[in-house]
Amino acid sequence: MQFQEVVEAEGHLIDSHIMENIFDQVVEYHCRFEVQEFRIGRTNSEASYLRMKVDAPDALALKRLLESLLELGCAPVDTGDAALAMVARDRCAPDDFYSTTNHRTQVRVAGVWLEAQGQRMDAMIVVTDGEARCRRLRDLLQGDRIVVGLRGIRVIPESKERDRLAFAFMANGISSERQVETAVRQTAALVRQAAEQKLRVVVVAGPVVVHTGGVAGLAALIRGGFVQALLSGNALGVHDVEAALFGTSLGVRLADGRQEEHGHRNHMRAINAVYHAGSVERAVESGLLQRGILYECVRARVPFVLAGSLRDDGPLPGTITDMNAAQDAYAEQLKGAGLVICLGSMLHSIATGNMLPGWVKIVCVDINPAVATKVSDRGTGQAVGVVADVGLFLDLLSKSLN
Repeated sequence: MQFQEVVEAEGHLIDSHIMENIFDQVVEYHCRFEVQEFRIGRTNSEASYLRMKVDAPDALALKRLLESLLELGCAPVDTGDAALAMVARDRCAPDDFYSTTNHRTQVRVAGVWLEAQGQRMDAMIVVTDGEARCRRLRDLLQGDRIVVGLRGIRVIPESKERDRLAFAFMANGISSERQVETAVRQTAALVRQAAEQKLRVVVVAGPVVVHTGGVAGLAALIRGGFVQALLSGNALGVHDVEAALFGTSLGVRLADGRQEEHGHRNHMRAINAVYHAGSVERAVESGLLQRGILYECVRARVPFVLAGSLRDDGPLPGTITDMNAAQDAYAEQLKGAGLVICLGSMLHSIATGNMLPGWVKIVCVDINPAVATKVSDRGTGQAVGVVADVGLFLDLLSKSLN
């Protein structure tokens, strides 16, 4: 094999299964490896070190292998400075641009390693005035200098924590009730930890919160100061207001689960009522809206973002129907987050995960185990799945924290 490179990786390579993944990638790309040096960390805090030579059958195989290894934090030893290329036109990157992961990333410029700011996945790295910053493709401007190729880049994956949350519904003979209680207890600990570190707790919620009777639990968390931002869609807002005004959710009475006569129009009545008030905030100020999730957000001055979709009725005043603007609003509220709790909303959970750096913990609660799997499969590896009824989870969490 004529095409070879010496690469190295450092970190908790064994605990995090990074080393075995590195070897697997070499084999998958039909290449060979030779370990030149390996030092194992002897304590929880001491990092391990791997240095190895990889041989590939051709230049393309080597390039693809190096791309794959870089995502695992395994980079060429003789890296040099990162290559920079000029953006010739707004929103048009050079073909060989480097696309980021959600892991900590450093780029070498003039012999100095710069940590990329605003870390997120699927972004470019713009270098200017001695600073490296992640920027989305649509935000690139003519004249920006961005990182291209694979040289001069370090990716630092998050190490696996020894007490990492891992829940599997009805696994290992443990009852579902006991499993949920364990998940709630550990999530409550994460909420308290975020508060101690002065980091924000952000909730991403779908309308299932209302359907499953989770309004009281989430409202109590907001009222208790445990939530610093709420991210959702128009549907949650509509059904929350419907429940507050008429006691129904999609026309079904929350008190007994029976269909309300002519209840199918209640969600439209809710939207209409808020339009008459002028906004959700004015509906609260006027006394029209006296309970619920949005009510507590307004009272506690907790910012909430409602992102619109093609299927929305209304939507409620304040719903952001421009998807680019909605993404920006979500990203703004995610700044300074230490914990994100996703409740019964697959699409919003995936979207939020894509905006977060890999060191922000995510607890994804859904009755469907596939939701947490999809969030993780789409790059948000730090997401932990809790398979449970959202209403039950919120009730137990609010009682644990309040």
